[in-house]
Amino acid sequence: MKKMMLAMALLLFTVSAFAQNTYKATVKDAKTNQPLTGTTVKILGTTLGTVADSLGNVTISNVPNGKQVIQFSYVGYQVKTDTLTFPLSSGNASQVLLEPSGHDEDLGEVMISATRSSRTIDNIPTRVEVIAGEELDEKANMKPGDIRLLLAESTGIQTQQTSATSGNSSIRIQGLDGKYTQIIRDGFPLYSGFSGGLGLLQIAPLDLQQVEVIKGSSSTLYGGGAIA
Repeated sequence: MKKMMLAMALLLFTVSAFAQNTYKATVKDAKTNQPLTGTTVKILGTTLGTVADSLGNVTISNVPNGKQVIQFSYVGYQVKTDTLTFPLSSGNASQVLLEPSGHDEDLGEVMISATRSSRTIDNIPTRVEVIAGEELDEKANMKPGDIRLLLAESTGIQTQQTSATSGNSSIRIQGLDGKYTQIIRDGFPLYSGFSGGLGLLQIAPLDLQQVEVIKGSSSTLYGGGAIA
């Protein structure tokens, strides 16, 4: 029984000694003596490794006894290896200096060219969203006296009620306030600016044949109030 207890004690002592080895080092540039943050440090043949902190310090715990090969690698620098025997005679952190790779890597030349031509805004193709046909009839029948339902389901358009009494609503396009939206009926502008909500009240959905929505800078062709 005593021999078994003695063997167990020796085994525990061996495991404890195995796990007590700690390697500490500081990685710096050999020329500038500046710490190399992010240097990869690993012990070859094991799964142990770490990365240098902002001061270039590295710490690896639970290093096995015996000879170990420690590798240091950093982008733009030569890979360095140190062979040490654990346990170390000194517990002080060692200083590791890495040399630059010595050759610069030139990136390939990139040439960017572009052409520019002068064109007036009225000659530039404009994207127009059209609501017509069955979709227009369906929305108009769902709520015949209110055009907001028709516009609210279009991409990038929001209708916001500004008065609970009169039912005024403003149209917001691409996140801009309703005062930047111009409402035109048969080529003639309705209320705009801060009174833009009144323009919706003048439009009966059942009278519409189609609705066209123009977004962006091209909308300014239809009036100064059309910015969205």
